[in-house]
Amino acid sequence: MAEPAVAAPEPRSGRPFRVPRPGYLISKLAAAAVSFAVTLVIGFVLFNVMPADPVRSMTRGRPVSDAQLAQLRIQLGVDRPMWERFLSYVNDTLHGHLGYSWEYQQSVASLVASRVGPTLLLMGTSFAVSVVLGLWLGMRSGWRAGSVFDRFTSATALTLWSVPTFWLGMILLIVFSVGIGPIHGFLPTAGMSDPTLPQTGMTHCLDVARHLVLPALTMVLVVYAQYVTIMRSSIIAEKGSPYLLTARAKGLPDASVRRHHALPNALLPSVTMIFMHLGGLISGAVTVEAVFSWPGLGDLTYEALKIPDLPLLQGTFIVFSASVILMNLLADLVYRFLDPRVRAQ
Repeated sequence: MAEPAVAAPEPRSGRPFRVPRPGYLISKLAAAAVSFAVTLVIGFVLFNVMPADPVRSMTRGRPVSDAQLAQLRIQLGVDRPMWERFLSYVNDTLHGHLGYSWEYQQSVASLVASRVGPTLLLMGTSFAVSVVLGLWLGMRSGWRAGSVFDRFTSATALTLWSVPTFWLGMILLIVFSVGIGPIHGFLPTAGMSDPTLPQTGMTHCLDVARHLVLPALTMVLVVYAQYVTIMRSSIIAEKGSPYLLTARAKGLPDASVRRHHALPNALLPSVTMIFMHLGGLISGAVTVEAVFSWPGLGDLTYEALKIPDLPLLQGTFIVFSASVILMNLLADLVYRFLDPRVRAQ
């Protein structure tokens, strides 16, 4: 009698990818749309109900008549009713027109486009270093909780996390740029490059790298501490899990248990923070860019606050908020791929 045919086992995959259900995806897109709509309202109220008179600020110290002030208000559109300005603001934003800067006399979109490169360079560099350094230190600190390495790493991280960013930037500026001794003038004090040097080639790249060191170091020292703290707590929570005891009982090396079993699950809480920081990349750090005169979006926002340049502030606020909303949406989708409990929804 012939034996019944046995179907060959299907190849196993580590973690199958499933396309999100339409209902889940629609709900997340709807939540993002609502968040953006609320952002539009907040942005308009925040920068149009300010007590300062932008026309007076722009003409401060100049001999201007009342007729000229009235004409300037008409030209800038601040004489129109509030509801009319709001409808025009929403319509322009949805069509990609972010307004026209009063101070720079050019479109806000072109200003943002010209400043986004330096900000992405600064924030992208500091973000990558912070994530790698913070997760690595947090993983080892949590795995050796209570050790000398853990106490030193945790104390250093918490101290740096509590330090004001602008204060730390000024301290580094004094020590490495304007201090006395052998490191005096070792690193540049401000800007992104030296205008007296060639603006192309390897010389320019090295010059930009020298200018990048201090602002990027300032951001790393403040941001990496957050990843250390969260990763350490996650590793400690996973250490007593039954699946780790099973892995050890199979005779797996300690490093393999930590890296291949504890780390993937401990990473889940860090994913949210990583995407939150990704959303803030485009906004940069206003204080760091202001301290080091880094020509990015943060410095542009700082300059716009002085007038105040309302169209520019509105435009940068919308860009910053939209990037955060987009990254939160991506975090929800990535979470669904990483965590089976979310995929089951």
